[in-house]
Amino acid sequence: FQAEDGIRDQPRSRGLGDVYKRQEYISPEYDFDENTSYLRSGHSPDIVKKLKKGFWAVQGTIDLHGLVSEEAKEYVVNFIHDCKRKKVRCIRIIHGKGYGSVNKEPVLKKKVRNWLCQKDEVIAFAEAPKHDGGSGVVLVLLKEYN
Repeated sequence: FQAEDGIRDQPRSRGLGDVYKRQEYISPEYDFDENTSYLRSGHSPDIVKKLKKGFWAVQGTIDLHGLVSEEAKEYVVNFIHDCKRKKVRCIRIIHGKGYGSVNKEPVLKKKVRNWLCQKDEVIAFAEAPKHDGGSGVVLVLLKEYN
């Protein structure tokens, strides 16, 4: 881990060792529409606008390029757990645009968003601005923990 005063993980640089063995059930069939943003009920709609405008500094990043779905899910779950433990609020998940996939479509884009909707720690997420990765990146706001 390393980064902008937070954490950064490049899963491609190491295997799925003992650090990434946390099991958690996340439904692959969770019904998520393909909107570019999400807000957990009970929170102000301004949160998504603020997230898109960079109100919260990104404190951690994970890059899922080159991973298959199950590996990516493990990394996302473990990354969020580590962020919660370190009291990180805003993260960036790079899932890619699909240029390297068989059909040139983003395989992980919908799946990552699906997983995030099911994580209690996630308050909101939004597609990153074009200058920060656009449709290949999602910015995520996590709950504040004391």
